[in-house]
Amino acid sequence: MKPVRIRRTIFASQVVEEITDIWCQWRRQKLPLYLFLAMCFNLVVAPLVYAATSEQLSRSQSWGLGLLGLTTLGLSIYLFFVMFVPEKF
Repeated sequence: MKPVRIRRTIFASQVVEEITDIWCQWRRQKLPLYLFLAMCFNLVVAPLVYAATSEQLSRSQSWGLGLLGLTTLGLSIYLFFVMFVPEKF
């Protein structure tokens, strides 16, 4: 049997349209972007936690502990700004 190859041409206008659509949705919805960035940053934090505990914690526990630390840090920064700049909130 001969493999069937489907060739699709992608036009530059389609690419530009998709990029502008993604850009518009990103500007309206910030929470998914923040969650994605936190998860990416946790990819750096979790191995550091895993190495700092000399492998006494499992990888999932290190991931959770890193995510908990990031959440605590984010909440403390948010509360700091709410206390000192209350008129914006």
